[in-house]
Amino acid sequence: MSPRSAAVSLIPRNALVWIILSQFALLLPHLGRLPVWVVLVYLVTAVWRLLVYQGRVSYPGRCSRIALIGAGFAAIFLSYGNLLGLEPTVALLLTAFALKLLELVKRKDAYVLIFLGYFICVTAFLFTQDLLLVLYSLFTVLLVTTALVALHRPGEHRFRLSTLRLPALMLAQAFPLMLVLFFLFPRIGPLWTVPVKSHAARTGVSDFMKPGDISSLSQSDEVAFRVQFEGEIPPRSELYWRGLVFSVLDGGAWRSLRYRELPGEELRPRTVELTGPELSYSVLMLPTQQNWLYSLRYARSQQPGVMETPDFRLYSPVEVEDQLRYTVSSWPQTLLEPELSSWRRRTELALPESGNPRTRELARALYASSANDAAFVDAVLAHFNRENFVYTLQPPLLTGAQPMDQFLFDTRRGFCEHYAHAFTVMMRAAGVPARVVAGYQGGEINPVNGTVIVHQFDAHAWAEVWLEGRGWVRVDPTGAVSPDRIELGLEQAVAGEGSFLANSPLSPLRYRGVNWVNMLRLRYDAVTYRWQSWVVGFDSAEQYRLLQELFGSVRARTFVIIVLASGALVLVPVAWLLLGRHRRRPLDPAQQLYLAFCARLARRGLEREPGEGPRAFCRRIAAVDPALGRWAREFTEGFEQLAYAGSMRDHGAGQQQLRNLRRQLQRMPTPEKR
Repeated sequence: MSPRSAAVSLIPRNALVWIILSQFALLLPHLGRLPVWVVLVYLVTAVWRLLVYQGRVSYPGRCSRIALIGAGFAAIFLSYGNLLGLEPTVALLLTAFALKLLELVKRKDAYVLIFLGYFICVTAFLFTQDLLLVLYSLFTVLLVTTALVALHRPGEHRFRLSTLRLPALMLAQAFPLMLVLFFLFPRIGPLWTVPVKSHAARTGVSDFMKPGDISSLSQSDEVAFRVQFEGEIPPRSELYWRGLVFSVLDGGAWRSLRYRELPGEELRPRTVELTGPELSYSVLMLPTQQNWLYSLRYARSQQPGVMETPDFRLYSPVEVEDQLRYTVSSWPQTLLEPELSSWRRRTELALPESGNPRTRELARALYASSANDAAFVDAVLAHFNRENFVYTLQPPLLTGAQPMDQFLFDTRRGFCEHYAHAFTVMMRAAGVPARVVAGYQGGEINPVNGTVIVHQFDAHAWAEVWLEGRGWVRVDPTGAVSPDRIELGLEQAVAGEGSFLANSPLSPLRYRGVNWVNMLRLRYDAVTYRWQSWVVGFDSAEQYRLLQELFGSVRARTFVIIVLASGALVLVPVAWLLLGRHRRRPLDPAQQLYLAFCARLARRGLEREPGEGPRAFCRRIAAVDPALGRWAREFTEGFEQLAYAGSMRDHGAGQQQLRNLRRQLQRMPTPEKR
């Protein structure tokens, strides 16, 4: 390889800096889910590679590289417990991306690293498709493309921000084509899949509940789902979003019935007589890695993939790993299960044979003084309201052998799951069928777009009791202790103790009292809802519906014509602008003067031949007219010095030389007499 070829194949310093910057930019979206040591790997490899460039250290040897790779695998395994799953796979890819920097010697190594950077940019969307992430990803693509452009400029050994101009122009030119591909390119199913997220990544209400579970969930400000009603939004006190029904008390924790535990009679379709007004709405639910869906009391959905369960809730046969939008109709006043089967009655009355004797005794005493089951429900609620019970996000741990006795008679401080648990146990102890329901209560109405935003801190637990002639009736014992929780929300209910989002001091929700901050948050949420609905939710069904609305019946041939025509409609103007820009590029001032020089000589009968260089033309002029030849030589020497020392044009000397050249052009001698 020649010295020139060897120099060209090396990595310019400008390109090296852009590559390192793009590496750290690509790491940033993953920081919250990565171990700290991955960041240290990035810092060490970047410093090491810069020291190699300065000649202070050498590249790691083969044995060292193998040891680093082995250490990376071991560290991933120790951090995540396995090498399978989405999180460890992405962490392994990011670690390899950093270590590859230590093999960055020639251009071909840089190509591998840069193209891997484009792939890593996409991995962030495996976790979320938030609008801010999309904007940030455009920035990372710009950085990676800048590194690619800088790689093809071997003469640049100083870091230049001006390198950003060409990549920015390239991305701007590609944007129209991106829009065409987004709307028209067929949505093809994946040819391969990655393992789903680990159980640690599951969010929202769990499929079992014990005291303390929901209070910990209520410290999160993340959005669970958003709801758009077709008509008037019901009052906050009526917004009970059912997700799970807990019918089994096992080992101090409530859980839902398993499918295999249901008898055949419970699996048969049942006729439900709809009563009361219908509420129609759509739910935009964020990924939970769970199967249950959320809706108001007695919901039906005609959407494929949304099923109904025997306990009157909605269910997805597959885990919700991506954003899910489903439409629902609810009839909150409908009578549910007016006749209770013997199996269902036994299930909803079951309690452990022993435990919490004082709670059972209290329940029997209150039931004995009540006229009927409904009066007993009122008596228990009155007990919660009358006694010194406290609703708190910081309940003490129930460490005794009789947790409900400890809660009802000693601590008397609890969150919604404590009161729902205690209430249901008391109902069953007195022979009244009851169960715990978990989901969300309330929600924040966004005045910008009229949606209801349900956050994780709106998670709630309540009870349902079965009453003769009324079926399953919702009873919320938390409302007897803290009516503000139901009417105003969690923030107002715990305002006195200052525990709302105590673990998230920078959350915008803590500053809802500051008008401009709150309005900015709500406007961004409205934009996010449109983004999630129109862009993220633009699947193959939506694409087909859009094409049908625009073009009627869409066949394969029609679709191909539409794609090609749309692509041409976008690419032809871009190509015209690119070619037109080159055609209209203004001439250099020195070139303009030389063309004027050639034009003056042409009027004297001395035309420059096509392809004839300035010096050859000058010699031909001197052969015809020596005096004119001396003038032409002086002008040509000035032109060459100005044209081929381009950097001088930016300085005073270059401008002075340009003025001298103009004066020389004006002093053209008269032709000699023959």
